[in-house]
Amino acid sequence: MQTDSQTNRLLGYPVDARLLIINADDFGMCNSVNEAIFTSLQEGIVRSTTLMVPCPWALHAMHFLAAHPEIPFGVHLTVISEWVNYRWGPLIPREKVPSLINKEGYFYNFEHMPEFLAQVRLEQLEMEFRAQIEAVLAARLKPTHLDWHCLRISGRVDILELMLELAREYGLALRVIGRSWIEKVQSRGLPTNDYDFLDSYLLDPITKAARYAELLRELPAGLSEWAVHPGLNNSELRAIDPGGSSIRQTDFDFLISQQAKDVVKEEGIILLDYRALQEVWREK
Repeated sequence: MQTDSQTNRLLGYPVDARLLIINADDFGMCNSVNEAIFTSLQEGIVRSTTLMVPCPWALHAMHFLAAHPEIPFGVHLTVISEWVNYRWGPLIPREKVPSLINKEGYFYNFEHMPEFLAQVRLEQLEMEFRAQIEAVLAARLKPTHLDWHCLRISGRVDILELMLELAREYGLALRVIGRSWIEKVQSRGLPTNDYDFLDSYLLDPITKAARYAELLRELPAGLSEWAVHPGLNNSELRAIDPGGSSIRQTDFDFLISQQAKDVVKEEGIILLDYRALQEVWREK
């Protein structure tokens, strides 16, 4: 796909430059994910991360971010809690956001997302999203952007508009999904990813390293984004996410590998984070 390179121009790069944001999602989910993200940011090709504020290990992640203000991060807006034995719920008192929680008082899991989306109240969703952003700001941290955890919202313009409004209000950039929504946001003169972001959970862990290298070599001009999920395949992560622990480990292995660094250098790919976009969003 060819891009008109509006984002390249807005960010000050040549129209044929190949730009890539590699963002580690799920910071704060658990210790094994936190440790993998620490290392991926400091030793690998990951350039930013996004924080799951309601999760049990969010405070651990926030302490790391406070100690490393040079690391850009966003808020991974979280209203899905997908594992059977490891759950979380809203920051807002539950009685104020009943449409966000199941009968046990937790966020809905992934399998019940259609049920959740069918009945969620937008004003309650906004309350919780704001609470998560405000919790980060109250910790004197400075996020760069918003994205979201697990939600399948490509057809939910109302939720996308809410996220866009919150990003503009708080001076943040926004990860964007779907061709029509990308074009809509770019039509407002805002830089975004030019293509749908890559979700690393959709790649086969057996052939992932080769596929990542292939994707880097085929990276088009314009801004691409990879939403990656590094984690350590240890007893903690296997207990939480038995079906996904190897997916997260294979992400981690490639992201810190010499192969990844070599291909990025050989291909002349420019690794970015959301600070570049945030600067332009704040000016518009």
